[in-house]
Amino acid sequence: MRRVMDQRGQGHPPYGSEAPTVVIDRNEDTTRSRRRSLWIWSAAVVVALLVIAGGFAAIAQPWTPEFRHGGLIVADAPRLTPPAAAVTPAKSNAPAPTVAGIAAALAPVVGNPDLGSFAGQVTDPASGTVLWSQEPNTAMIPSSTAKVMLTAAALLTMPDEQRVSTEIVAGAPGELVLVAGGDPTLTTRADGGYYTDGARIADLAAQVKAAGTQANAIVVDTSAYTGPTMASGWDPIDIPEGSIAPIEPIMLDGGRFDPSADYSPRTATPALDAGRALAAELGIDPAAVRVGQAGVRGARIAQVESAPLRVRLHDMMIHSDNVLAEAIGRELALATGQEASFAGAVAATTAVLSTAGFDVTGLHLADNSGLSVDDRVPPRLLDSIIATAAEPTGDAAVVPAGTQARPETDPRAAALAPLLDDLPVAGGTGTLAPRFVTQNRQGAGWVRAKTGTLSVASALVGYVLDRDGRVLTFALMSNDRLPEVSRPALDAVAGALRNCGCS
Repeated sequence: MRRVMDQRGQGHPPYGSEAPTVVIDRNEDTTRSRRRSLWIWSAAVVVALLVIAGGFAAIAQPWTPEFRHGGLIVADAPRLTPPAAAVTPAKSNAPAPTVAGIAAALAPVVGNPDLGSFAGQVTDPASGTVLWSQEPNTAMIPSSTAKVMLTAAALLTMPDEQRVSTEIVAGAPGELVLVAGGDPTLTTRADGGYYTDGARIADLAAQVKAAGTQANAIVVDTSAYTGPTMASGWDPIDIPEGSIAPIEPIMLDGGRFDPSADYSPRTATPALDAGRALAAELGIDPAAVRVGQAGVRGARIAQVESAPLRVRLHDMMIHSDNVLAEAIGRELALATGQEASFAGAVAATTAVLSTAGFDVTGLHLADNSGLSVDDRVPPRLLDSIIATAAEPTGDAAVVPAGTQARPETDPRAAALAPLLDDLPVAGGTGTLAPRFVTQNRQGAGWVRAKTGTLSVASALVGYVLDRDGRVLTFALMSNDRLPEVSRPALDAVAGALRNCGCS
């Protein structure tokens, strides 16, 4: 028979909530057993205390720096190293890709049914050789890749530093005239609005106050633009959903209610809102603001200007801003003698590209932003614009003997080169920031392209450095598939070009 007894015979155990136990047999010498157990227990406690004490003595004495940092060794601060530029130009002597090499690289991805109705073209801009194409002359819905054509036309026509003015002039007695010049980037935010370096309503008001002008009414003169404020192929639901606002020649943050959000719901009355914001700054009753053509336009009282064209083009392309695209389209129309309307703006873009030598066969535009489902563009045209912009110029145009290159530099290349810097970076900036992150990661950081997305179309137009260090341009256009299906398939094609060692 066995029985279990408390090690100490009574009371609470010295450690923990359960007492250590020993098993005592009736036939065993109880006294000897207790002595042996107590000796083992005492020895274990002494060893444990020695280990613990030794550990503290070894790693964390209270007077050492290690004690104050939880036993960690405190290292010296690292030396500061000045940053060095890491971006280098593409190799001027990179081997030229071949048609067969590109075809082999793209074969596994261009047959993906997720691409739907698919057309595209790939070019080597150093030689001007079209390396691959599929239905390159088929007019496709471009969505926002239409902005590539607008940017090219603007760069070929207008100076980089061109700005748009917004003025306040004297009107009828007691009335101020806010002359809307075509700038949708004004803001009421003291710390800056949605757009880079947008002009501020507060600055206009400050100039009026400094001039000592008294008024009790404001008319917002919107006569700078003509025609409808919404294009054919636009859906009115895109106003509250944040893709567009009615195109009027003055807006606050592109008509956004929330200037911090790309797709903030937009106002249906952007010019009136701008006038009321000015009234609030001047202490004028917002009910005394009206929109229309002023009967009297007297001396200028105040003026602010937009950011330079180059800054506005960059904002437009990186964020795919539809409002800014339509405003710049009208700016282009006025610069080329067209009326500032949808019709005049698309006519100006088409005429500039045609005059510059681009084949505009098959091109039909209802707007310059690509928001209209009525737009049609062949991928050949979009790729030829990017390929021209990417053509090597200057020292980069000189290549070793035996390397395929253009016989002479295209005079349009230098003018269009800034377009390349306006393209988002895969997995990094603008509308490409969330793409090439979890899928097709081989293209992250290497693909730069303008995106285009509608419910019925997706497109990707830009350039990539292949594995051999050669620049390749591309225009990839998918219709008749939902964007969540077609966009990864388009990214896979661009990623295959990045992975291509196709010489």
